[in-house]
Amino acid sequence: MDYKDYYKILGVNKNATDKEIKAAFRKLARKHHPDTNPDDPKSEDRFKEINEAYEVLGDSEKRVKYDQLGANWHRWQQAGGRPGDFDWADWMGGPGGQRVHVRYGAEGLGDIFGEDRSFSDFFTSIFGGMGGGRRQGGINFQTQPRPGQNLEQEVEISLTEAYHGTTRMLNKNGRRLEVKIPSGARTGTRVRMRGEGSQSSSGGQTGDLYLKVKVAADPRFERKGDDLNVSVPVDLYTAVLGGEIRVPTLTGDVNLKIPAGAQNGRTFRLRGKGMPRLRKSNEHGDLYARLEVRLPAKLSSKQRELFEQLRDLEK
Repeated sequence: MDYKDYYKILGVNKNATDKEIKAAFRKLARKHHPDTNPDDPKSEDRFKEINEAYEVLGDSEKRVKYDQLGANWHRWQQAGGRPGDFDWADWMGGPGGQRVHVRYGAEGLGDIFGEDRSFSDFFTSIFGGMGGGRRQGGINFQTQPRPGQNLEQEVEISLTEAYHGTTRMLNKNGRRLEVKIPSGARTGTRVRMRGEGSQSSSGGQTGDLYLKVKVAADPRFERKGDDLNVSVPVDLYTAVLGGEIRVPTLTGDVNLKIPAGAQNGRTFRLRGKGMPRLRKSNEHGDLYARLEVRLPAKLSSKQRELFEQLRDLEK
C-alpha cells in the first residue's frame, strides 16, 4: 500500500488552517470536476483524490491521526527503511479497511455538483472505521452501493463530420441510441452518455457510456489543433507573374491572390477558415495554404526558345 500525501494533493502546507484547507478544496474541486473537463479522462481520478484529501484534512480527528502516521512514515524513510516494509498494522482503521463512499451534505459541494465518489485503499484501510455516518464539515459518510461500470466505445468520423458535427446510431440491447458528436471534435474527444453503461450488481447507479472519437486522416488537409494545413498547386506562370488561385476549405473553395514572384513553399494564412473550436462553434482556427509551384513537364520549341531568352537576360 502506498502512502498518500494529502497536503500535497490540496496544495497546502502542514500548518494550514481549517479555513485555508476548505478554500483549497473548493477551488480544486471546481477546477477538476469531470463535468467541466469532459475531454480529460484523468479529471475524475484527480477529483476523487481531492475529495479524499479534504475528508482527512477537513476532519480534526482524522487529521490528527494522519499527522501522526505521516511523522512515523517520514522517520521510517529517513532511516533508510523501504516503503514496502513499513508496518501499517498499527494504523489500520478497521478490519480489512471497509470501503466507504462520500456524499456531500448541504454545506459541502453537493449543492454544486451532486456527485458520489469512492475512496482509495489507503484511506479505507487507515480511516475506514472512522467514517461511518459521521458528518464533518458538511460531508456525510455512509456505505453506498457500488455504481455500474463505465463503458467506452471508439467511433470514427471524417474531418468534414468533425467540422460540421455529426451523429451516430448505436444499438444497445435492442434500443437505438442517437449520439450527437459536437463540431470541433478531435481524436481523443469523449462524448458522455449518462446511464448507458453497465448496470450495478448491488443496486447502485448505472454506469455511463463514453464514445471516444477518432478523426480519420483527410487526403487534403492536415489538422494541427484547430488549424488546418493544405498544399495548393500553382503553375509557374502565376507564381512568376502573380494572379489568383482557388484554395479548398471545408466549406468550399475560396479565391486567394498570389503576388508576383511567389516562391515555392510560401504559406498564406486564411483567418477563420480552420476548424471550429470545441463547444465554441462561433470561433474557428486558421487555414494555412502552402504553394506548390509546378514546372511544365514538356516544353514546345517556342516555349523553350523563350526560356532560353530569359536565361540569357539573367546573364
